[in-house]
Amino acid sequence: MSEPVVSEAATQNKFRRALKGVDLRQNGIFLALIALVVFFAVTTPNAASITPDNFSNLVVQNGYILVLAIGMVMVIIAGHIDLSVGSLAAFIGAVAGIFVVRPLEQEGWGWLPQMPWWLGIIAAIGVGALVGMWQGYWVAYIGIPAFIVTLAGMLLFRGMALMTLQNTNIGPFDTGFRAIGNGFLDRDNALGNAIGLPDLNATALVVTAVGILAFLYTQFSTRRGRIKYQQPVEPRTWFFVKLAALCAMMAYVGIQLSRANGIPFTLILLVILIVAYSIVMKSTTWGRHIYAIGGNLNAAILSGINVRKVNFWLFVNMGSLAALSGILITARMNSAVPKAGDGFELDAISSVFIGGAAVTGGVGTVVGSMIGGMIQGVLANGMNLLSVGIDKQMAIKGLILLFAVAFDVWSKKRK
Repeated sequence: MSEPVVSEAATQNKFRRALKGVDLRQNGIFLALIALVVFFAVTTPNAASITPDNFSNLVVQNGYILVLAIGMVMVIIAGHIDLSVGSLAAFIGAVAGIFVVRPLEQEGWGWLPQMPWWLGIIAAIGVGALVGMWQGYWVAYIGIPAFIVTLAGMLLFRGMALMTLQNTNIGPFDTGFRAIGNGFLDRDNALGNAIGLPDLNATALVVTAVGILAFLYTQFSTRRGRIKYQQPVEPRTWFFVKLAALCAMMAYVGIQLSRANGIPFTLILLVILIVAYSIVMKSTTWGRHIYAIGGNLNAAILSGINVRKVNFWLFVNMGSLAALSGILITARMNSAVPKAGDGFELDAISSVFIGGAAVTGGVGTVVGSMIGGMIQGVLANGMNLLSVGIDKQMAIKGLILLFAVAFDVWSKKRK
């Protein structure tokens, strides 16, 4: 009777050693994203989900949610939550409309001079940072739970958006402003025409190639660093297979975008934010403090971390990113509308949890939240192409979120 038990235990130990250093959760959600793309490619009419235009639309349509998810994952890692980001995005869109367009029929704003579009964007993000200070003060220094503060903010800023817009829309916006949400790098394909590639956006191909090379460099550098300091790394075979798959996917997406209008400015902005915030969370004192606070608050306090200061700036950062999201959706719609941002907070929170963040805090990554956001985006896009009703879409999204959190709870109990 003991031999099968010993054999099973030996098999399990061998399997664990083979997967030592492999982040099963992050790789699992990445595989889930690939599976969704393949599923909709097969099931949608004429493979509509993988056409060049649809790839381009996916990036532009989900950009503002992914920007919110970057800030939200940091808030959730620290053990908080922010329910106000959708309303704040709508309010900042209204503020940007007042700054940049300021139509004469908007009563009470005649004293404010019309700003250039770029200055209006900076000023609107500044207003978002001020809102973050307001909420951060109540959370960090007064001690009110973030759930209550941001729930109040969700109502407050939605009301302020309605008051600012006076129940009307503001638009249209300047061409430069609109380009943030709808523009493309070298849309006219000047480079492609110059070198004899009129059917492919050559700038998109160059950017894709540079991105792949930069990605490979960072992956190999990270692996060498972990080996140098005797930290666990992924098995070599798994590492190279994963790299090949990721590079192939990046190349495919880049080629598809080159067949459409090129690289969207929204994608460029997202890449910059993802790289910057990944560095912040992995390599800065502030990022390590955020993980420490979410992992064990009492230990963080005893170790001398200024928890109030970290939490305060956490919400300032979230306010700024919510403002940027509001500018992106306003630019895409070419209009500031009172209902903008409706439900954005739920999409951002879902992206973070689907992307592997822990409900209790202390666990999560920027890249994971981006994958979670893309899973939601691909799922919604595919269901729309298949003409799935909105009622069924909401039910499916709810189940996916539930199962993602259930998996987190189960994996913790298993450990």
